[in-house]
Amino acid sequence: MPSDPLPDWVPTRRRAIGEAIRSARLRRNLTQEQLAERAGGLDRKTISRIENGVMSPVLDHLLLIAHALDVPLSTLVRDP
Repeated sequence: MPSDPLPDWVPTRRRAIGEAIRSARLRRNLTQEQLAERAGGLDRKTISRIENGVMSPVLDHLLLIAHALDVPLSTLVRDP
């Protein structure tokens, strides 16, 4: 079980992952809606929450998003 509250670096890394997803999406000229659809029908709000660091993405969502963006998963979750 994660500690409560989470260490400061956790939300920082979550935001970095969201920024990496947003950057990759914009490089491909995709809207959040288009990415959500390409990622197996995820909800656009889910994409928005992940990109804004509001929601911790589950591994399955990260895998779907990486596939939809045609990037390795490591591109989205690499250390800053």
